Amino acid sequence: MQIVEDEFSSKNEIKKSSFISYIVPIDRFDALHVRLKEENPKARHIVWAKRYLNEFEQIVENSSDDGEPKGTSGPPILNVMRGAELIECGILIVRYFGGIKLGTGGLVRAYGGGAKDVISVAKVLPYIKRESMKFSTIYSLVPRFEHYLEKESLIIENRNYEADGIVWSLSVSNKEKNNFLEFSSLYERDGFKVL
Repeated sequence: MQIVEDEFSSKNEIKKSSFISYIVPIDRFDALHVRLKEENPKARHIVWAKRYLNEFEQIVENSSDDGEPKGTSGPPILNVMRGAELIECGILIVRYFGGIKLGTGGLVRAYGGGAKDVISVAKVLPYIKRESMKFSTIYSLVPRFEHYLEKESLIIENRNYEADGIVWSLSVSNKEKNNFLEFSSLYERDGFKVL
């Protein structure tokens, strides 16, 4: 499975109709949809598809034809996303009608092609499942743990400073978690504890 970490766009023209495609991480999808409606009041359609994981790590998919003939626009975008194994993102395609009807086959090709084009310009990364992990250290261990976390480029979600030390929250992959636990096992008697 793959993800995108930023917004990317591409544009193509088919029989005088303009298709402007956007791909965006799922947490920015709704805001982009609202922005595109505001910025493109004369656009005939804003078609979209999205794929994301629910709390049970199951893939949820949705799409909208936004007034195009049923099944000619949203589902082709969704099929391209499935083929690219994209999750946690959405694709929106703004269409300005150029006066020439494309027919159902033409619409399927145009929207599917727009999805392929925007994926080709996007920076696509492998999906890595992350989990939160909490631990505490006494203050004298803080420099060692800061050094390790910085060296390994681990994501610190939060630090709470308490009377006897710090409670840390990390976002880690399974591999990062195992490496971290191996490193920290050296300090278990000295003031380190997994919470």
